[in-house]
Amino acid sequence: RRGDVRVGAIIVDHGLQEDSAAVAAQTAQTLTDLGLHPVITEKVQVPVGNMGPEMAARTARYTAFTKAVEATGARAVLLGHTLDDQAETVLLGLSRGSGTRSLAGMPPVRVEEGVTYLRPFLGLRRTDMLDICDAETLTPWIDPTNADETLMRARIRHSVLPYLEEHLGGDVARSLARTASVAGPDAEYLDEQAQAAYKQALLPTGTAVRGIEREDAVLLDRAQVAALHPALRLRVLATACKTAGGENPGFERLQALDSFTAGYAVAGPVQMPGHVSAYRRRKIVHPATGERLDVLVLVPTRP
Repeated sequence: RRGDVRVGAIIVDHGLQEDSAAVAAQTAQTLTDLGLHPVITEKVQVPVGNMGPEMAARTARYTAFTKAVEATGARAVLLGHTLDDQAETVLLGLSRGSGTRSLAGMPPVRVEEGVTYLRPFLGLRRTDMLDICDAETLTPWIDPTNADETLMRARIRHSVLPYLEEHLGGDVARSLARTASVAGPDAEYLDEQAQAAYKQALLPTGTAVRGIEREDAVLLDRAQVAALHPALRLRVLATACKTAGGENPGFERLQALDSFTAGYAVAGPVQMPGHVSAYRRRKIVHPATGERLDVLVLVPTRP
């Protein structure tokens, strides 16, 4: 309303509900009446595969966000997550035995695939948002899947968090959100240090390794990686897996790769999620220095 920013909207129709097109059209009209421009409606196909339904929908949604930013030149995408969403995300991470990154929840600022995402409402409760909608005479759309307790997040929202609030006392949601705000900077710093360590340990593309023909293989100086602090080493190994075309490894697979890197495990290969195999090779000549190294090799096994 102050006129110092230009605001548009991207409405993503996942096509997962019978009346989703009508809801998207009504939302577009509401936003246009509010003065937003441009207002883009994007219908997406939610992929069916190894991902769960929530992750599959997120993948389709963020692809649409990226497309909209490229089309409009927008500086950022604002997302409406609240403090309650943050608390649910932290509790979901705890239930899965995840590390610092999951405990950090959703960051207020994140750059993903070149797009800047901002979450300006992480300090507001869901009830605050409903009050704001009421004050602005806006009728929010209540997604019926939010009540579907076959989905883990809905179960946490309607059953787990209320139970914890009742039996632990205090404002559990706010405490979980505070945990995220404390863990977030720690996770960000460790991620930055791990990226630097990964780049330092990475061997040049095309380094000759016996039995490895693929140019998209990831080669790391095994001794450098093994000498890292575990907080960095596990992040470096996870980065290598993803760079080789795999998925973010879970705890057990990452621990297996860590033992393999240290030289304590069997000869390998170690299979990582997303069709990536890890090998150890000895006395590989570094193409720049001529030094002979032990190398950890991660090779995509998809064609």
